Amino acid sequence: MKQKQASKVKEISRGLLRGFEELFNRIDLDVTERVVSRLDTARRNGATIYVAGNGGSAATASHWVNDLGKATKTPTRKPMRVMSLSDNTSWLTALANDEGYERVFSGQLENFAQSGDVLVVISASGNSPNLVRAVELARLRGVSTIGFLGFDGGVLKGLVDECLWFPTERGAYGLVESAQALLCHILTDCLAKESIVPDESLQKTRPIAVAR
Repeated sequence: MKQKQASKVKEISRGLLRGFEELFNRIDLDVTERVVSRLDTARRNGATIYVAGNGGSAATASHWVNDLGKATKTPTRKPMRVMSLSDNTSWLTALANDEGYERVFSGQLENFAQSGDVLVVISASGNSPNLVRAVELARLRGVSTIGFLGFDGGVLKGLVDECLWFPTERGAYGLVESAQALLCHILTDCLAKESIVPDESLQKTRPIAVAR
């Protein structure tokens, strides 16, 4: 019995690892490059980057905002202005209670979103009504929109300006969420590297070392 159970565990594990490998190999590096450019432009212009997701995607959004805010800071570039729309529990639940759950992100964006900002929505299905409403509001405000999506891409695939899509069978949350987490680490690493052109205005103000 134990031998059969161990064999089943290995079979499931191998299947998931093969699925992860296939998805990771399908990351569109051209789109990845464009997304890094949009985020770096927002940093240079002092614009705000908003990130939103539900459930496991909310956890990914929160984790990524932490990384973008802290791990990308360097002496030669402006810090990134980032906000997770999934993190303010009091505001989120007030909006859900008073205006409906589909308004929990767009209601926050109404207070902040300005032309030149960026909204990143993270979703496996691409069909979450609250993310769709957030993207619709963002487009009205001149905010760039980026989607990290899975399954068939859903409604959001056709709404966002840039889409990093991991096509899977519907319901394959583990595969999609793992791929999206890796994607966030890739983007953070790119934005943290000095190989991206430094902010010239900050370079000019750096203290000059004087030999003594």
